[in-house]
Amino acid sequence: MSIIIKQEDAFVADEVMQIVTRERSAALSAREWKHRPAGYGYSIRDTDDGKHVLETLPHRVALCELPEELFH
Repeated sequence: MSIIIKQEDAFVADEVMQIVTRERSAALSAREWKHRPAGYGYSIRDTDDGKHVLETLPHRVALCELPEELFH
């Protein structure tokens, strides 16, 4: 799997993380939060190795890996 947003593209990564973080703070649970990004055209997928990846909908293209602290 390749990740679309590279670390060098700090502006795009920051914009996406602002949306994700804002939606996490509005959600009452981690389960609810996983569904909220769909309104923006994103989904959160859990990988086999325990990481969380933000993907586009409907094509499920991986954009970036999400920090673990958002899930606690």
